[in-house]
Amino acid sequence: MAYSDKDILFLSLAGTKVAESIPRFTAFQNEVMKHPLPTVPFLPFNQTIGMASSESFTASNLWKADNPSIDTHFFPLKFRRVTENDPNKEPWYTFPYEPFISIKGKNKIVKRSVAKAQNFIGTIKEHWSQDDYDISVTGILFGKNEIGTVEECFPKADFEKLRDYCTWPLGIQVQCEPLQLLGINYLVVDDFDFPFTKGENVQAYELKCTSDFSADFLLEIE
Repeated sequence: MAYSDKDILFLSLAGTKVAESIPRFTAFQNEVMKHPLPTVPFLPFNQTIGMASSESFTASNLWKADNPSIDTHFFPLKFRRVTENDPNKEPWYTFPYEPFISIKGKNKIVKRSVAKAQNFIGTIKEHWSQDDYDISVTGILFGKNEIGTVEECFPKADFEKLRDYCTWPLGIQVQCEPLQLLGINYLVVDDFDFPFTKGENVQAYELKCTSDFSADFLLEIE
């Protein structure tokens, strides 16, 4: 099968081994190396032709992680601890990296079977009520540096903040658009997991939460 120069260039950039099997691939590659590549107009950065000097890279910036941008979150997730005195005193904590949020609902139905009932299939549903929502929050925390000591790499501040929310005994006030659409403004953390995560500056987490609604309608026992 005959390959054009454009086909060989595309196959080599894609990393396919088909290009290596082409007899004139080496000659084509050597020819390309003799000429500088043109600038690509749609890339979002200043483009210069040539080799960058080693002085332009510093050790302090070489392993810097990207700064999180909360403005790019589609569904930002915010937590605030519920306090006994003033529930609005503590500021909101917005998760720096948008997590995955899964919501599961269910109904509690009381069923009664009718004995020896002719021409009757199934059960009688005497009463049903909506149960709590099960909410799963899965995400990753990133440190400022990709390589270095624990103090330089590990996302310690966000990790401790998330730990405090997971162990808070009075519940959590939450803000997130899908949760608000379901009337969920408060939740409690039933289970939390910080699994081993590859990378010095990376820590994954998973929270298993339950929705918490107001109980003002309950009668007080005197």
